[in-house]
Amino acid sequence: MKNKGVLKRLLIYTKPYAPLIIMASLCAAVNVIMMLSVPVTIGNAIDNIVGPGQVDYGNLKTYIFKLTAAVIVASVMQWLTVYIGNLVTGRIVRDLRVRLFNKITTLPIRTLDGISHGRIVNSATNDVDMVSDGLLTAATRLFSDFALIIGTLVFMSAINIYIAAAVVLLTPLSLITAAIIAKGSYRYFNEQTILQGEFASDADRLLSCRETMAAYNYREHARARIGNINDKLAVTGLRAQFWSAMTNPSTRFVNALVFAAAGILGAVFAVYGYITVGQISTFLIYAGQYTKPFNEISSIIAQLQSASAAAARVFEITDLPDEEETNTLQLPDVVKGNIEFREVDFSYDVKVPLIRGFSLSAKKGNRVAIVGQTGSGKTTIINLLMRFFETDGGVIELDGTNINHVSRRSLRAHFGMVLQDSWLFAGTIRDNISYGKPGASDAEIEKAARDSRAHGFISRLPDGYNTYINDHTSLSYGQTQLLCIARVMLINPPILILDEATSGIDTRTEIRVQDALSVLMRGKTSFVVAHRLSTIMNADIIVVMQDGRIAEQGTHADLMLREGIYARLFRAMAE
Repeated sequence: MKNKGVLKRLLIYTKPYAPLIIMASLCAAVNVIMMLSVPVTIGNAIDNIVGPGQVDYGNLKTYIFKLTAAVIVASVMQWLTVYIGNLVTGRIVRDLRVRLFNKITTLPIRTLDGISHGRIVNSATNDVDMVSDGLLTAATRLFSDFALIIGTLVFMSAINIYIAAAVVLLTPLSLITAAIIAKGSYRYFNEQTILQGEFASDADRLLSCRETMAAYNYREHARARIGNINDKLAVTGLRAQFWSAMTNPSTRFVNALVFAAAGILGAVFAVYGYITVGQISTFLIYAGQYTKPFNEISSIIAQLQSASAAAARVFEITDLPDEEETNTLQLPDVVKGNIEFREVDFSYDVKVPLIRGFSLSAKKGNRVAIVGQTGSGKTTIINLLMRFFETDGGVIELDGTNINHVSRRSLRAHFGMVLQDSWLFAGTIRDNISYGKPGASDAEIEKAARDSRAHGFISRLPDGYNTYINDHTSLSYGQTQLLCIARVMLINPPILILDEATSGIDTRTEIRVQDALSVLMRGKTSFVVAHRLSTIMNADIIVVMQDGRIAEQGTHADLMLREGIYARLFRAMAE
């Protein structure tokens, strides 16, 4: 994405705050006018000090008063400009971050699976902060600097057109220098941000599996891997900072040449009586004011380049297509829960077929256990049923209705899921249980907790259902699972999906969880992906997956009599 296009898109976010931006621009304009009046006042004051005994104190007092008033007004206007700029920038960045988060919540699961979490987190934090810095700089300084350049040129030309022309002729040197530096800094700042995303992604992945890393003595390899990225980041960061740091000294050198040229030419013209000493002083001050913005503008350009690169990465995510929802058909509020798979095909990669010709019929209240080796397609069947992924062929029906013809929201409202990776957010126990039903009463929440066998440990917590939990709260895995089951209990859906819900739980805790799951599944159509014998044996239908197909199907007793894949798998699990 080109810089101009990115900056143009960022400007769209400023439209709601146009009145504030106009107000900031007016304050900046008044500030510039006051600053431009200062050199003229100083020059006039100097011309009223001719020599010993030749000082016009009356006029001098007037100029001092004007100078003081101009400085005070300029300072107030500058403060207002910065304050309003901060206000507008903060709101724009808030809007951008909300837009990014909203986009993440509407992306298809398949798209999210293709983006590293570190990349997303880095865009939502570092990239948005870089956009904030660039916008803040532009909002508070760019208008003032350009206005100051134009104003000083007008005033210098009014004093002496020839000296002003010499100053203007030397200006391109500063602009060319700034452009070269901006190009170099943009390249390295862009590389730096990409490496920051890689670093965040790898660090998150390594920290999330720290126990495994320690168990397999992978720490040295992890240090080397992170160290390699960190070394690249250090080199790229140093280059980015070097190019950025070159801005001021380079442009200041050019500005010094401009100032020297103005001083020499002013002295020559003064000798021949074309300008006064006070005008020379005024001109030199204007020359300093004229060159100073070029230092700031080059710095602003560097920051805008960095902000543009960051915004481009944010827009790469916000431009991704949403999960399409072209169907408006709604399922009835109450469904029976009859599920039918007919010749379903699916693959994550078109070159690697996974699910082929999958057919299955589950009636209301059936408990369907799906077993098979890793990679056989067990969890994929669940993803297709929830429409996290779309089928490549075949039909999945709920109570005779093709699920592809109804809205995802309507479909998913009839499902409840308990996964192996239990998830709780930072909040109270009450809020976590009522996640799927925010308006639930205290009585409903407590009943769900009792049915899920979670009420006992909740009542022993310091504040009961009002206990605040987060990542640092010491809840056991089993307790966390019971809260997730209570969450599903509360919404009481007709269809359940349990994906390794008891995996990783000790035997004693499993008894409580299985007890809660038995209550949860009563009278509901349930799809269970599990390795535990107790879950498999009690299923009405056992589906044995192999290479994306149903290798065997039946009850536990039927499949054991066949002495096929299931019998061997069952005996292996029993050992």
